Amino acid sequence: MPAVTPSDLTARALLLDMDGTIVNSDAVVERCWRLWATEHRLDPDEALKVVHGRQGYATMAVLLPDRPMEQNYADNRVMLAQETADTDGVVPVAGAPAFMAAVAGLPHALVTSADEALAQARMTAAGLPMPRIRVTAEHVGASKPDPEGFLKGAAELGFDPADCVAFEDSEAGIQAARAAGMRVVGVGPRAAALGPDVHVPDLTGLTVSAGRDGTIALRVARRGA
Repeated sequence: MPAVTPSDLTARALLLDMDGTIVNSDAVVERCWRLWATEHRLDPDEALKVVHGRQGYATMAVLLPDRPMEQNYADNRVMLAQETADTDGVVPVAGAPAFMAAVAGLPHALVTSADEALAQARMTAAGLPMPRIRVTAEHVGASKPDPEGFLKGAAELGFDPADCVAFEDSEAGIQAARAAGMRVVGVGPRAAALGPDVHVPDLTGLTVSAGRDGTIALRVARRGA
C-alpha cells in the first residue's frame, strides 16, 4: 500500500467555506469594505486585512473595538444588503465547478459567514450548485473563528469532527476549523502561510474519489509526480 503523503487526505465528510474557497468574491468584498472603512475614517487597506472569514459585525468589532455592538449589528445588516445586491465580478474559484460536481454525491456541507440570501446570490452568480446542507450566519450565535459553524455542519452530516476535512481560505476560518478538531485544506494565497494540512492555490488539480467503505480520498496533483 503506498504511503500517504502530505498532499493526500482521507475523510468521511467535507465542510466547505464559500468566499475565497469556492467562490471568488474579492471584488465586491473590497468595494463594500473600502467604502465602509472610508466612511469610518479607517485605512481601507488595513481593514481588508481582517475582513475575510468573519461575519461583518465581528469584523467591525475588531476594527472599532470601543463601538457599541448594536451599531455593528445595524451596519452589518446594511452591509449584507449591499453585498447581496452587488454580484459584479463574483466568479467561481478556478476548478470549483468540477470540484462541486465531484462532491455532489458525497457527504458535504457549506459553512459560511454569509447569510442565506448572500450565499444564494453568490453561489448563483458563480454558477455553482448550492449544497443541500448548509450552515449560514442565521444558524450560529458566534462568528468564525469560533468553531460553532463547523461543529454544526459536522453534526448535520452525522459525522465526528475528526472525520471531517474543512476547506478554508482565511485565518479566521482555518482557526475555526482547527478549533472544531478538523483537518484543513487551505485554498488560495491567504491560506498559504496559515499552516493548513494541505495547501492548494485553487481547486484545479485536486482529485476527489469515494472508497467502497465510504471514505473520501483527496489527492493534490504534485509537480513532477
